[in-house]
Amino acid sequence: MLVDLDPLLDATKVIAAAIVLSLDSADQLTLPQLRALSIIQRHEPLNLSALAEGLGVNPSNASRASDQLVERGLVHRTDDPEDRRNVLLKLSPAGRRLTDAVMTRRRTFLSGIVSRMSRSEQEALHLAMLAFTTAADELGDEGASLSDGDGHLLRWLG
Repeated sequence: MLVDLDPLLDATKVIAAAIVLSLDSADQLTLPQLRALSIIQRHEPLNLSALAEGLGVNPSNASRASDQLVERGLVHRTDDPEDRRNVLLKLSPAGRRLTDAVMTRRRTFLSGIVSRMSRSEQEALHLAMLAFTTAADELGDEGASLSDGDGHLLRWLG
């Protein structure tokens, strides 16, 4: 086991700052709404049951969240052509622009930091981050709790 986790903890502060700064372009959405957009974007088209599962809420809460996103013009809701009892959710062009803007700001902030590192340091960071996320995926696959309190942190990120 790694003896000194302080550098990793310091790095999480920098990454958290990148996330917070990137959310400035999120048009005053709540974190649950941003989570919903992220989940929809990753798995679209997505039905309400899958959104509820991804958010870790009951279907009525997911329905309310999607209603709010539809009202803001960020999500399109259509009937599932294979099962008219299901509603499918997709990002609207405005929703895609918003999620792209958030990720572009985050990428810009982080690339400004990484660009100050030597090529060999960048390569080492790349390999270390691949190993880190692989280990996190394995823990999640084994049922370990990598949770935001609701048991859905890894799903929120992916």
